[in-house]
Amino acid sequence: MSPSDRNRPKPPKSLLRLVGRAIADFRMIGEGDRILLGVSGGKDSLSLLHILKHLQTYAPVRFDLAVLTVDPQVPGFDPEHLKGYYQDLGVPWFYEQQPLMEQAKEHMDGDSFCAYCSRMKRGIMYRICREQGYGVLALAQHLDDLAESLLMSLFHGGQLRTMKAHYLNNEGDVRIIRPLVYCRERQTADYAERAELPVVMDSCPACFSMPTRREHMKALLAREEAEHSHLFANILHAIKPIMIEGELPQPGRSES
Repeated sequence: MSPSDRNRPKPPKSLLRLVGRAIADFRMIGEGDRILLGVSGGKDSLSLLHILKHLQTYAPVRFDLAVLTVDPQVPGFDPEHLKGYYQDLGVPWFYEQQPLMEQAKEHMDGDSFCAYCSRMKRGIMYRICREQGYGVLALAQHLDDLAESLLMSLFHGGQLRTMKAHYLNNEGDVRIIRPLVYCRERQTADYAERAELPVVMDSCPACFSMPTRREHMKALLAREEAEHSHLFANILHAIKPIMIEGELPQPGRSES
């Protein structure tokens, strides 16, 4: 553990409990897992990095952890300063650049830029997992993200869907986990501020050009929660059955 890591406030028990419960409920991590965490440099992914690093010190199973940043090469996004930060933490960092905004102008067909960018980033993440021998991809979406996805699916897709907590990709060679699914966005924001995490601010011009559907859902949920304090607890209770697809994948590295 580096001196800077020792001096940094550890994740609060409230976050650690929720992540630990999600990992147990959805069987996310097993013995010998090699986990690659997608880190944009935002508050959620950096918070999850420190949570998983802390869990490594006392978890009943051993697992490896590395981070990956996919740089879409949009103006203002510069995660270079995080290279030394990850080195201080003792975490391997993989860095991939791809001009996704320029590609979207040529190849996007009836899709939003955000959806196109997300799909392309996911493909890059799967490739790095395969090339570097990581069987698990960890993503930092939280309960607020799941609630927003649920409403977007209902309102605009006519389906009862949200993000999954733990599932296999279509090729069946990478497991995707979301350890923050029980956590609220305000919890990661509070921890990131208190711990002075080196957050990279969102700088995507496509996101700033017009309000997104997700932002509308976020505002709607905030208004409702102001009147109904148990809103997100109720939403979590309702969506737990659809946060998995069939049987949960088996965690842990196969010895065969």
